[in-house]
Amino acid sequence: MIELSKRIKRLPPYLFAELENTINSLKARGVDLISFGVGDPDLPPPRAYLEKLSEEAANPKNHNYSFSRGEEDFRIAVSEWYKFRFGVDLDPENEVVALIGSKEGLANIARAFIDDGDRVLVPDPAYPVYRNGATLLSDGQPVDIPLLKEMGFKPDLNAMSGKKAKMLYLNYPNNPTGAVTDLEFLKELIERAKEENIIVCYDNAYSEIAFDGYTAPSIMQVDEAKEVAVEFHSCSKTLSVTGDRIGFAVGNKQLIKGLVEVKSQIDSGPPVYLQKAAAWALRNYSSQEILGQLKKNVLEYQRRRDRLAEGLAKMGLKCFKPKATFYLWVECGGSSMEYAARLLEAGVVATPGVGFGKHGEGYLRFALTIPLNRIEEALSRVQEAIHQ
Repeated sequence: MIELSKRIKRLPPYLFAELENTINSLKARGVDLISFGVGDPDLPPPRAYLEKLSEEAANPKNHNYSFSRGEEDFRIAVSEWYKFRFGVDLDPENEVVALIGSKEGLANIARAFIDDGDRVLVPDPAYPVYRNGATLLSDGQPVDIPLLKEMGFKPDLNAMSGKKAKMLYLNYPNNPTGAVTDLEFLKELIERAKEENIIVCYDNAYSEIAFDGYTAPSIMQVDEAKEVAVEFHSCSKTLSVTGDRIGFAVGNKQLIKGLVEVKSQIDSGPPVYLQKAAAWALRNYSSQEILGQLKKNVLEYQRRRDRLAEGLAKMGLKCFKPKATFYLWVECGGSSMEYAARLLEAGVVATPGVGFGKHGEGYLRFALTIPLNRIEEALSRVQEAIHQ
């Protein structure tokens, strides 16, 4: 008899299975579904990036193996971008690593440092990779850190004390809540992490999708962050290239070294042509071709945010209008699975908050990755579903 490993069996049940069955059933019946479910940008990548990618992909020399830590020029470009964007100095040789999307880095950092039974502080609600793909699949023990409305969906840092944890995952701008933070909070976080000897894994994938004059910081802007922290970033959201799987991690050189050691056993780095195209985009970040397109995309996400939040609020659904990310965190009350199923019957797909953790119960997440005309149609359907 073939059995799954114990670590796979530790993974929680797939809470969306019932909704998936309903979605497939509705699709089979030809129902027109409007999906706010997946945070996959529908807005275009910069044309200049696509042209550069095509050029680099056409070069036969760019189809050989890369290095597990990534090409030197890509790592230098990342360090240059951090200096330009955040005013942070990085050693591209020891403090930067290329990733096949930030997701694999978030998981592999736990493989490098978490042993059987080690405690890992995991925000709740949160991107499921922190708990499942990272902690549980590394035989670690997840310890919930609640993100509550009354705290602005930020953790109570006092909760870190005495937990005897080895690692902490944190993500701002935040998925799924859209909450943001500032440097003062990050400074206090680093102080607590040093006191408790906790590795900080900071997921900053949404830093460039920001509204209303907000500018997201990097945890590396904190003077002592390099003593305990590593930051994960990605080109996915910034350039609207989620499928290209090109990201990077920066920070403490021992943490970067451990991550590279894991990666050297299981991958050979992102494709060279992707690294070269991404390096070009990072170096030309302030140009009209890159930043100009990003600003257009952000403005469109803001229009969608405002319209969806306004429409849902008129129906009595409390929306937390984010200053960053392209998610809307909506308080529905009661069972988020049942509420999502109700909307699904009306042809609208939203993600149940409980899928991000027990403290996500009573919420729905809407991804702002569909056009305004479809948002208008979705609002009409939600209105009908609510008043049935």
